[in-house]
Amino acid sequence: MKERLNYAEASPKGFEAMRALELHVRQSGLDHRLLQLVKTRASQLNGCAYCLDMHTKDARVAGETEQRLYALSAWRETPFFDARERAALAWTEAVTRLGEDHVSDEIYAEVRPQFDHRQLVDLTLAIVAINGWNRLAIAFRKEPGTYQPPPPTTRSVS
Repeated sequence: MKERLNYAEASPKGFEAMRALELHVRQSGLDHRLLQLVKTRASQLNGCAYCLDMHTKDARVAGETEQRLYALSAWRETPFFDARERAALAWTEAVTRLGEDHVSDEIYAEVRPQFDHRQLVDLTLAIVAINGWNRLAIAFRKEPGTYQPPPPTTRSVS
């Protein structure tokens, strides 16, 4: 597929607003590997090839294992994820699929002990951001495979 347009060039202020949200999430104190799992899982649900390529590469740079990345779409059936990661992945799925089931009290009860109020809002903002990036990349056909991760000391913005 050919890219339809470069959304960063077409709306620089809009792109900068998205980058500002992404920067906030990065500086929130949430674990970078956890954020990469969340971004990858949301991108799987949304079918965003560009973001899947980006965030699996970034996850590997951050030390994520191939085994966990391969099993991410079936995380409930594996022993590879701890309670905090499981809660974050369940929350990611619920917030990403908001129109299907809303966010149940059961999922909120699962995630709440794992994250304090600020962390839960920042986790939700991370999910909001990746869902936004997914929609931009899918709508404008950002070409997958073109992303190269930065060195481990820096982090990318979708």
